[in-house]
Amino acid sequence: MTSPMSRRAFLQRTGFVGCSLAASPLITPVTFAATPWEARLVVIILRGGMDGLDVVRPYGDPALRDLRPGLGGGPDRGAHDLDGFYALHPTLEPLMRMWGKGQLGFVQAVSTPYRDKRSHFDGQDLLEAGTDTLAGVRDGWLNRMLQAVPGLTAQTAYAIGRSDMRLLQGRADVANWSPEAELGLSPQAQRLMDLVTERDPAIHAAWQEAQLLASLEEEAAVASGKQRKGAHERIADFAAERLNDEARIAAFSLNGWDTHKAQRNALPRALTQLSETLITLRKRMARDVWDKTAIVAMTEFGRTARENGSGGTDHGTGGMMVLAGGAVRGGRVHGDWPGLQSGDLYQNRDLMPTRDVRAHVAWIMRSLMGLDRATLEGSVFPGLDMGNNPGLLL
Repeated sequence: MTSPMSRRAFLQRTGFVGCSLAASPLITPVTFAATPWEARLVVIILRGGMDGLDVVRPYGDPALRDLRPGLGGGPDRGAHDLDGFYALHPTLEPLMRMWGKGQLGFVQAVSTPYRDKRSHFDGQDLLEAGTDTLAGVRDGWLNRMLQAVPGLTAQTAYAIGRSDMRLLQGRADVANWSPEAELGLSPQAQRLMDLVTERDPAIHAAWQEAQLLASLEEEAAVASGKQRKGAHERIADFAAERLNDEARIAAFSLNGWDTHKAQRNALPRALTQLSETLITLRKRMARDVWDKTAIVAMTEFGRTARENGSGGTDHGTGGMMVLAGGAVRGGRVHGDWPGLQSGDLYQNRDLMPTRDVRAHVAWIMRSLMGLDRATLEGSVFPGLDMGNNPGLLL
């Protein structure tokens, strides 16, 4: 944007959505599209590689304690027991009420087809493209889903963000909005720093932490002594407002999940943002809207089963999905558990994926929107075999 524009002018415009920065906590775009169905879908990309083994801890697997002597643990370490095998990270205690109502669930041991290189950028691009290769792919799976539904119109929104999401890039018309954010670096400089520092996990983690702390300090300064909602809560407020009205689909990012060191300090900050986001959506959505909503939080890959020497975890493979909303079959941890013994791990280091994350998303869209399987496997997620219905929704 090269000149100031009024809110009315922005509301009259529709934008296209492209690739996003890999892990900047300063940029959190949100996009919407109006659809003919009544169900709502919210997709949250958790950028940085969320450690699902720490968020939902498989304390019933005896190998966990040996792999992570300083991380994780069950109720004996303050985690909240879920089912006698899994326990929820202590920071997510505010979500236990949602869990008890069957409106919060998880899926363990999932992944995209991405393997071995463990790059945030390639991993996120493949997650948002929804394909098994990036060659020749220019659009995202959520945009392709919109392309498959005739007669859609864009839900125009207030747009001032500097970054986009590949998830919604494509021919289908969608709108873009993001909260105010003052950036000390341009998006190009941010991405360059991310790329350069990613080669050194320690420096990369320090860079990510510095960005997160800078954003928190900026918000505190702007507040001028008054309590002010964080960007994630403002996004959730806006999302709920629009989903209560014409919008049916929302997609945005939460950042700060790259925990190479001091994970016991770094992870709770990201989990607090996730918890506050989900609670804000629940509180701000009308009851009848919430009851028709499925929220899906996804990450580009999981993290290593073993903690590293700096009290963190490195880029891994198998990860976890978070599900929330009145339409989900919550109160349970879904997925086939592969085990954590040495022979069970992928390359003797990572949680072994037991199902393609795209299959779960495809079944959610089939249940919510009535899309046929041929469209989902052929157009939305080309080449995907959805397999059996995992029963993630009511």
